[in-house]
Amino acid sequence: MSKRWYVVHAYSGFEKHVTRSLIERVKLYGMEDQFGEILVPTEEVVEMRDGKRRKSERKFYPGYVLVEMEMNDQTWHLVNETPRVMGFIGGTPEKPAPITQKEADGILRRVQDGTDKPRPKTLFEPGEAVRVVDGPFADFNGVVEEVNYEKSRLHVSVLIFGRSTPVELEFAQVEKD
Repeated sequence: MSKRWYVVHAYSGFEKHVTRSLIERVKLYGMEDQFGEILVPTEEVVEMRDGKRRKSERKFYPGYVLVEMEMNDQTWHLVNETPRVMGFIGGTPEKPAPITQKEADGILRRVQDGTDKPRPKTLFEPGEAVRVVDGPFADFNGVVEEVNYEKSRLHVSVLIFGRSTPVELEFAQVEKD
């Protein structure tokens, strides 16, 4: 039998705990051959806190854990009887439906991209009003003209002496108004 990806509904905030518990239970009952990866889909995000760049994790789907497994009575019971698991998503409670391989590949690719290139916690859009909080233009207000997510920079039109002046800034140097 081949392993498929299933979505398990866990208590919100306990996704990592459920992942650890599942891995421990799979080993305890000697079912490693019937389970593949067990993961919480997350990406790294970068934010400025107290003037320092900090990386943190953001969950794509809070409250859910992805489990690669063969579905049978034993594996179903092992997952459902794990503390803080509310059950499977999709299908019926007794016979859960796996997500498609295309969906699973999309989520896994997004997880991989999220670890390769940390994303900013705050997303900016052209035309949005922002306030500069760092650098030579601190405390000036401006309007976002362009956003470059690859370089984590944006072009902002700042009003200096009554004239609109284009300035290139890092995401960390501005905050939304």
